[in-house]
Amino acid sequence: MRLFLLVAVFTLPLLSVSAADVPADVGSAMEGYPSPFPVRYFPLDVEGQALRMAYFDVAPTGSPNGRSVVLLHGKNFFSAYWRDTIAVLAQAGFRVVAVDQIGFGRSSKPDLAYSVHLLAANTKALLDSLQIKRVNVLAHSMGGMVGIRFTLLYPEFVEKMVLEDPLGLEDYRLVVPYASLGELVTATAAETEASAVKFHEGYYPEWQPAFAEWAYLQARSAQGGEGPRVIRASALTYQMIYEQPVCYEIQRLRPPTFLIVGEKDRAALGKNRVSEEVRSTMGRIAEIAKRLEPGLPAGSRLVILPGVGHVPHLQTPARFHEELLQFLK
Repeated sequence: MRLFLLVAVFTLPLLSVSAADVPADVGSAMEGYPSPFPVRYFPLDVEGQALRMAYFDVAPTGSPNGRSVVLLHGKNFFSAYWRDTIAVLAQAGFRVVAVDQIGFGRSSKPDLAYSVHLLAANTKALLDSLQIKRVNVLAHSMGGMVGIRFTLLYPEFVEKMVLEDPLGLEDYRLVVPYASLGELVTATAAETEASAVKFHEGYYPEWQPAFAEWAYLQARSAQGGEGPRVIRASALTYQMIYEQPVCYEIQRLRPPTFLIVGEKDRAALGKNRVSEEVRSTMGRIAEIAKRLEPGLPAGSRLVILPGVGHVPHLQTPARFHEELLQFLK
């Protein structure tokens, strides 16, 4: 009953969202977009560049259980899309840290060699600065790649890991042709709000207007004077995902791992750059997850959500949060 009430309180209705509902000038660091929680910044020095990583640090609102969860976002999102999940976890007693990785959201957008190792190390440095000794990881999409690398690098630091429709479980290099950074920058610069919405529509078997919020934010952050920084960072992180698959190492995970994936998820990097025949073989995350399940550590589990696409915590929040809390407890 308590779990049901948590889900009921923090599962908001999918209201209609139009372009007019999202600030026209959100800025390259989302400074024009209202934050659901206070934003903090962690200073970093990377390759001689003084950077800052934005994050939320949300204290428990329910009875504290002494445990922490770090949330790792996908490529076309940032930490704000976890807002309902953060509220559910906080009421369940967890301290919640949600980061905007360097190159995303409210964080710096440097021109550098991005790697999942770097993003994982930045996250660990932040958690160390917050004096968090052990953490549960919740990672979505590209964040799943960072979460897997994080857990491989710091296995004793991770209590449990939750992978929500992670990317990198297949090697995109085997089927997607290579694109130079210049080509990727040109393609990213050509994106519009309409094309961003169309791309996000592919994440969901049944589209709801509320989902468009994240597409508008993605497109509008690339507009304005600092837009070229956002575009280049997006191209560089595309290269990172393409060049650094984690599929060959996932069997080395040690903490209990929860794979929760949408049955109809077909997200895969570079699908727009291959033939229809090849495209039909890509992004079958539910099938890949079934193959991986037997090799996961003791205490792991797999849940495949019927009729759900790439972003379960937005498409079916009640079911997602119920499954998440059951695993974490």
